[in-house]
Amino acid sequence: MRKSLFIALMGILAVSCELADTAAELFRGEVVARAGDHKLHRSQLEDYIPQGVSAQDSAQLARQYIEAWAKDLLMLDMANEQLSDQEKDVSQELEEYRRTLLKYRYEQLYISQRLDTLVSAEEIARFFRENPHMFTLERPVVKARSLVIPADSKNYRALRLMICSAEQEQVMEAASLAATSAIRFLDLADNWTDVLALSRELGAEHHRLFSNVRSGYNEYTDADGIAYICYVRELIPEDKTAPEEFVTQRVRDLILSERRHKLETQLERSLLENARAKDKFVIY
Repeated sequence: MRKSLFIALMGILAVSCELADTAAELFRGEVVARAGDHKLHRSQLEDYIPQGVSAQDSAQLARQYIEAWAKDLLMLDMANEQLSDQEKDVSQELEEYRRTLLKYRYEQLYISQRLDTLVSAEEIARFFRENPHMFTLERPVVKARSLVIPADSKNYRALRLMICSAEQEQVMEAASLAATSAIRFLDLADNWTDVLALSRELGAEHHRLFSNVRSGYNEYTDADGIAYICYVRELIPEDKTAPEEFVTQRVRDLILSERRHKLETQLERSLLENARAKDKFVIY
């Protein structure tokens, strides 16, 4: 680590006139850079650079850190020189920030002590049923099996047929054969998947694989002879309501968000009511 840091610093000192002035001090062991009256010590730089990086990467990281450190302090020095005492007085802003932070922390404590995070399947189903407009699909979702395989593979045709099988034994055989013949095999025939997310998972070009998505085979072969095949078992097109199981987590998050909002409102209301009852809040 210290050797890499030493090499990094040597590289920086060789190309930076400002840092060259600190060379003598560096070799004595402590200061590696100076900005105005501020000095950067070796220990600060060592804490920033990870162990095990190459000398070249160490040099780059060290240079980035030193320049950022210098710019920050030089800007601060300039602000202290150029701003009036009134402009430099940030006590009001600090007090406002302190108050905001304390209120936020108390609100989070209040909510965490009262928020029920258990959401039943019945609640999810009811929320989904009552708010279908909130779950309109931006892209199609599919249940599909997908295969990425060299188009000249001897198992290409067999696997292409097997991935559309309704027999579980055939699907298991396809997975076994794909393990030695294919680049990628995904069996998502029982789970709804966004077609863009699926394309990314396969490393496929979305506009080629799903430009006109439909049930059945969607496929193309790229310039390198790699075939991207997707057998779409079920499809729900864009602009339709998403299936409930596809948005279950989102529904749960929305329910919890509603509960949080109710607790926030309850907190605000109870603060005023309690203060009035104890004569701590009076409007004249």
